[in-house]
Amino acid sequence: MEKIAIIGGGAWGTALAAVARRAGRTTSLYAREPEIAAAINAGDGNPGFLPDIPLPDGIRASADLGDAIRDAEALLLVVPAQFMRRVAEDLARVIPKGIPVILANKGVEQNTGALMSEIIEETLPDQPLAALSGPSFAAEVARGLPVALTLACADTALGHKLIAALSSPMFRLYQSTDIIGAEIGGAVKNVLAIACGIVGGRGLGDNARAALITRGLAELMRLGRKKGAQTETMMGLAGLGDLVLTCNAMQSRNFSFGHALGQGKTAAEILAERVAVTEGVSSAISVLQLAERLGVDMPICKAVHAIIHQGQNIDAAIAGLMERPLKAEFS
Repeated sequence: MEKIAIIGGGAWGTALAAVARRAGRTTSLYAREPEIAAAINAGDGNPGFLPDIPLPDGIRASADLGDAIRDAEALLLVVPAQFMRRVAEDLARVIPKGIPVILANKGVEQNTGALMSEIIEETLPDQPLAALSGPSFAAEVARGLPVALTLACADTALGHKLIAALSSPMFRLYQSTDIIGAEIGGAVKNVLAIACGIVGGRGLGDNARAALITRGLAELMRLGRKKGAQTETMMGLAGLGDLVLTCNAMQSRNFSFGHALGQGKTAAEILAERVAVTEGVSSAISVLQLAERLGVDMPICKAVHAIIHQGQNIDAAIAGLMERPLKAEFS
């Protein structure tokens, strides 16, 4: 696989274009904004989403989807979860049959409760599927700092080829066959990171954050098991690893969003100041919808949803979590 196309010109899509180029691949990037494509082609990097971070030479960007994927041997899909279906439908008109699609976004579709893989199976049924997930901040990956992620693909031979195509000395991939587990970890951790940010912004201490991460992992695993995910995946890079990273750093858009909430800002005020999408805001809706549909108890995610989308008082939400009936830890 010598030519890789990345669909999505945000921070993570641009970082993955840098990854593919450093791995020695011919790399093209689809950016919806013509000005971003022009800046990358001019050698100015991506000033809108990764300012002041130089990119490797040779990345070709285009604001035309068909042009960006021409002759590609694999695609990385890096678009916000709530736009996934629309982009996949556009891709269906131009993508040749049999080109592997690697999901590199994280979320659950609102109203349908569909994972990103389920959207692709519905809209692009002739494309082999993989998922890339794990603890990774785009800016660090774009700079070439070391990172380890999970690449999940049901077809182990294809998964091996994709790993070989993208790996480089600072970009290490571990192979898995559990796409569902990789997706659940990536979607739920964004909601939990908002919760941890709220705790930080409220000054509630490290003990509270550790408890949230641990009990949040239990929620993630309950939902994952219900969807058929493997426990090992959720305890690995795509689950626990991503959760720990996102719940402990202001680099995380979801953690910093929660931190600002905890300090008294409203969701509308925080989002108005941002260019990049904060996935946990919409995932708070869709993850809870999916959990309720499957009969899975996710009290932390439910509290985050109530704070952001129903106007619940933060202190009341925290009290509600602390006053839940006492129970065994593993039940």
